[in-house]
Amino acid sequence: MSKLLKLGFLGGGKMAQAMANGFISAGLTRGDHMTASFHPSDLANIEAFRAIGAETHVENLPVVKRSEIIFVSVKPTVVSSVLQAVRPASAGKLFISIAMGVTLRELENSLESTARVIRVMPNTPALVRAGASVYVRGSAATDDDGAVTQSLFQAVGTCEEVSEAMMDPITALSGSGPAYVFVMIEALADGAVRMGLPRDLAYRLAAQTVLGSGKLVRETGRHPGQLKDDVTSPAGSTAAGLAHLEQNAFRHAVSGAVESATVRCRQISSK
Repeated sequence: MSKLLKLGFLGGGKMAQAMANGFISAGLTRGDHMTASFHPSDLANIEAFRAIGAETHVENLPVVKRSEIIFVSVKPTVVSSVLQAVRPASAGKLFISIAMGVTLRELENSLESTARVIRVMPNTPALVRAGASVYVRGSAATDDDGAVTQSLFQAVGTCEEVSEAMMDPITALSGSGPAYVFVMIEALADGAVRMGLPRDLAYRLAAQTVLGSGKLVRETGRHPGQLKDDVTSPAGSTAAGLAHLEQNAFRHAVSGAVESATVRCRQISSK
């Protein structure tokens, strides 16, 4: 990317801050090329953006006027009203929404017809630049818009293009998935504490085990079942532990969580 991007953020919460810092670290922009808007009482987040050199406002219109690419990072319930307010300045701009459940049609209907829209589903590990993001292009978004979006979100993890029909199950998998994994880490550590380990050591080992296992799946390209078999000796401790998980419907519980979350996402999207 030959020139530094002029980026705007409608809403400057933790995810917006993580993205901003990732974009700067990747050399895609500088703090003084960023503008963000906030509620007047959001003093901590205002200060966080000022600390990286960004211009801050308590109104949304200046953000759109000053930026080439605008991130819609407000709560989903206020997206429509926020975009309607900036509509007069939206022509020809690229809007990237990270608002859960807000469809491309809703986004496009709130902006000028020449505005380009991309919908992104990131997840909270983007806070440590290990996110899993996907994006969908709106009707006016170009190949270049898609490439820029991919470059931006690869600065805070991985990023892939998908169809909008996939967004609800993806939200249930990678959007909500960190919560499921945190429960698993907590449960692994609880078991280890019950068996005599100090809690701080148990959390460190459990977290690193999850991190390393995920990396092994991604980098080897092998089926998770094969990797599981590699760890499992006949009549060994791992086999005993796996038998307990199967007896307690572990697989069904985890896959059911993704299904239930998907159903809820669809309910939210249809409102």
